[in-house]
Amino acid sequence: MTQETKYTEDNIRSLDWKEHIRMRPGMYIGKLGDGSSPDDGIYILVKEVLDNSIDEFVMGTGKTIEVSVQGEKVIVRDYGRGIPLGKVVDVVSKMNTGGKYDSRAFKKSVGLNGVGTKAVNALSTYFRVESTRDGKSAAAEFEKGNLTNEEFLEETSRRRGTKVTFIADDSIFKNYKYRPEYIIKLLKNYVYLNPGLTIVFNGEKFYSENGLKDLLEDNNNQDDMLYPIIHLRGDDIEIAMTHSKTQYSEEYHSFVNGQNTTQGGTHLNAFREAVVKTVREFFGKNFDASDVRKSIIAAISIKVMEPVFESQTKTKLGSTEMGGDLPTVRTYINDFVKTQLDNFLHKNTEIADKLQKKILQAEKERKELSGIRKLARERAKKASLHNKKLRDCRVHFGDTKKDGYLDTTLFITEGDSASGSITKSRNVNTQAVFSLKGKPLNSYGLSKKIVYENEEFNLLQAALNIEDGLEDLRYNNIVIATDADVDGMHIRLLLITFFLQFFPEVIKEGHLYILDTPLFRVRNKKETIYCYSEEEKQAAINKLRGKPEITRFKGLGEISPNEFVHFIGDDIRLDPVMLDKEMSIEQMLEFYMGKNTPDRQKFIINNLKVELDLVEEN
Repeated sequence: MTQETKYTEDNIRSLDWKEHIRMRPGMYIGKLGDGSSPDDGIYILVKEVLDNSIDEFVMGTGKTIEVSVQGEKVIVRDYGRGIPLGKVVDVVSKMNTGGKYDSRAFKKSVGLNGVGTKAVNALSTYFRVESTRDGKSAAAEFEKGNLTNEEFLEETSRRRGTKVTFIADDSIFKNYKYRPEYIIKLLKNYVYLNPGLTIVFNGEKFYSENGLKDLLEDNNNQDDMLYPIIHLRGDDIEIAMTHSKTQYSEEYHSFVNGQNTTQGGTHLNAFREAVVKTVREFFGKNFDASDVRKSIIAAISIKVMEPVFESQTKTKLGSTEMGGDLPTVRTYINDFVKTQLDNFLHKNTEIADKLQKKILQAEKERKELSGIRKLARERAKKASLHNKKLRDCRVHFGDTKKDGYLDTTLFITEGDSASGSITKSRNVNTQAVFSLKGKPLNSYGLSKKIVYENEEFNLLQAALNIEDGLEDLRYNNIVIATDADVDGMHIRLLLITFFLQFFPEVIKEGHLYILDTPLFRVRNKKETIYCYSEEEKQAAINKLRGKPEITRFKGLGEISPNEFVHFIGDDIRLDPVMLDKEMSIEQMLEFYMGKNTPDRQKFIINNLKVELDLVEEN
């Protein structure tokens, strides 16, 4: 007979605000990560501090924000009104405290209820806030949310505003490193959405005059655009759109009150619907919605009263109302697009003609592919039943999770031994494995038809669920896991080519990575060190002294499952694949997969971690 567990008053425990945040960080900042992904927690910390500075600009004060990131230390300084001096400690350490509760002061704010800086405070080993106003200042310092020091100055010559300095806790964000590219993207989004705002990052200035038009121009090469960007502005709405000459699927950037809603929501759904409806009415033809939106590249920003988001990290809008006397989000956006886009197309017949030709071409391609797509789907379904290529995980990106962000990964690997090692050592809940059989086809210059006719491409597309765009993507991390030799590098290039050719938005949205695995194991009887470079190997030899045993891993298949678990768990090292905005996708494909030029060889040697002797042998 089992003993009954006692349930008394002693079992009831109340966590204070900082304990709760530190115990359940995912509820407040999403996933943790190490900085290799743009939505990792360390960037959410930066964003939460910045949101308050942006709100000051929106309220008409502080046209410049200074951001510094040096190593692990982050400093954000604005020139807004400054926190009321008597409340400096409270606003960063007491829940349900903050100016965002007074909707008159922050009608359409970004930061909402002021939870953000409290989360940053609790998740930092060092946190300092300084406020200056009316010639006086106050400051407070914290460690993991605990107040350690307070300062007051009756007189100061410092300009008014708020300065926040923090160092994220490396016991929570393990092995983290800030990537400037991700911070710059975050800061650029702020200036696109706030004309007149200047943000200075480590000495570099960012400023935008043309809002979302600048966003699309900065993110896409001019040569990829079918027609000049259509840019429409209203009181609480801004839209920019064009179509791509090269990519197949839809690409959107959406914002609410300055917040980048990466998972869309009611406003994005309304916009997609409104574009189709307006185009159909303009041309007087009942075009298929997928043909109208195929290859579209667009951005939409709206401002609503007291928005409701579907998570604390505010990545998806749930609100259906604009607020005040305005109609619903859907009606407001539909009316704006119907009037403004229709007027634009009537005034710009050349752009309207190009758009119509693009839609008709999409219709033709869809009909040509319809039979092939049906067969391909049946093959993919049959293959998944037999688990031929995919060892799936139990949950997927987009599934709901009570404690915050659900992070899922698909490893694309080659060879039975490597696939076997990863499969045996993975987390079966959130990590899946897709096995390639040899080198994939070089898809450079081929049409979308090949995706359905080639078994591996068809099954990979089906596994990711990206045939019609990223809306139902099943894994937010797509990781290429190949050997660090010439064959492995070639497979990487072929897979990158596949995504560039058919699904560039996977790369643009920061979902594609290269798995970094150790080249050497250095060990003695007491300690084992895995090394990712010659420099790390030498440092390990010096640390262990004597004559440690050194193993050179020639391939992933040589690493046992017991060891592999270290490289795909909490200490995973991922290198993000990023697009070079200076090159069009066509130019990039030519560079990667065109003629074997000296420039390309040099690039591969320097950037894809191929050792010189291996390249020279081939």
